[in-house]
Amino acid sequence: MGQQVDDLEGGSTTIGVLGGHWRAEVDSRGRIVTWEGSALDWWIAAEDRWHDPRHELTVRQQSVDGTPVIETRVRVPGGDVVQRVYAVADAGGVTVIEVENDSPAPVAVVFSHGRLLTQRPPATVPIEGIEVPADAVSFPIGHHATMRVGIPHSGNPGPLPAELGTPLAVARGWTRLTETASRVVLPDAALMERLVSVRCHVLLNGPVDPVSDAAGSLLGLAELVRMGSDAVDLVPEAVSAAERLARAARTCGLDWDGAAALSAVERLLVSADDHRAAADVAALCARLGGSGAPVPEQAPDGIRFVPWLEYRLARPLANNTCVLLEAGHPQGWLGANWEVHHLPAGPRSQVGYAVRWHGERPAVLWEITGEPVALVGGSAAPSWRGSGPSGEDLWPEPQPQS
Repeated sequence: MGQQVDDLEGGSTTIGVLGGHWRAEVDSRGRIVTWEGSALDWWIAAEDRWHDPRHELTVRQQSVDGTPVIETRVRVPGGDVVQRVYAVADAGGVTVIEVENDSPAPVAVVFSHGRLLTQRPPATVPIEGIEVPADAVSFPIGHHATMRVGIPHSGNPGPLPAELGTPLAVARGWTRLTETASRVVLPDAALMERLVSVRCHVLLNGPVDPVSDAAGSLLGLAELVRMGSDAVDLVPEAVSAAERLARAARTCGLDWDGAAALSAVERLLVSADDHRAAADVAALCARLGGSGAPVPEQAPDGIRFVPWLEYRLARPLANNTCVLLEAGHPQGWLGANWEVHHLPAGPRSQVGYAVRWHGERPAVLWEITGEPVALVGGSAAPSWRGSGPSGEDLWPEPQPQS
């Protein structure tokens, strides 16, 4: 499973290790550029010719399950050469570049410099037939074989440690971390992977600038707290961004995302045990309105994707109420079982529920944690009311959408 990168001419993914300052960007062709400005390019010598990923039409790229584990494939005769890039905390921090020759003939991979951690020395045969930097190095790779090199986050090049995390293990670690905020198991894998991707991005890059996007900054801060950051440390930054958002809203009004951002900072303040400030934010949000503004049908970019998806599943409303499936059952989900966990249902409440089909009718099994809230059905079950902190009810058969 992977999140496909559609635009191969632009965009990049940040990689790094939490707790460390080293970061790099992997572009859509597998080029690695560190935030310090150094770059690592790569080329492939196959049996037919040299393959430069910057110009090949056969390049495909995906992130593994939406995580900062980036897989780039280049077509060669009989198969692909596959590059996987990810960062691990071992040995003071290492970015691993794994290259698999998934073809029936040997190839060689060339890197633009030799300041790398390696398990074996590079080939001594001169690199001919292509222009590369003077300090470029090459490594032969047998058919259906894999080799690794690494970029050290600190210190000098040397041997690459033998025991490093695999791409799938690293991807699983990122996924588990993002699921501490909320976990969704949906029929649409692309939505799940995008949720992971957005959360990984804020973990590695931090929230956006509050001066240019106060709502986005607040949503990012709240996600960091949901994934384990200390809420108390982030209170001053959150309060400053909330004040900025409120000033703008008094002039331009409060849209759905602004209201979502204020609700998020209210939850952040509750996590910090600053209940007086949380009450002030709740009152501010009520005065400014916007809490009932319609959520757009089209998924937004960036951090706003998180409340957009969660609101379509469970949206906290005023009067201690939370509506499930406000816009109804997504058409492509009909007949499929799915479940969600730890969605915000209020400043001090979370809801999880599962949808299980009994013939043409969905059964909803729910559980509320934290303070009690009233669950109501959206357009999928407008007359439904949940009773108690947990339970199960059979909803009406979905009607065809007009």
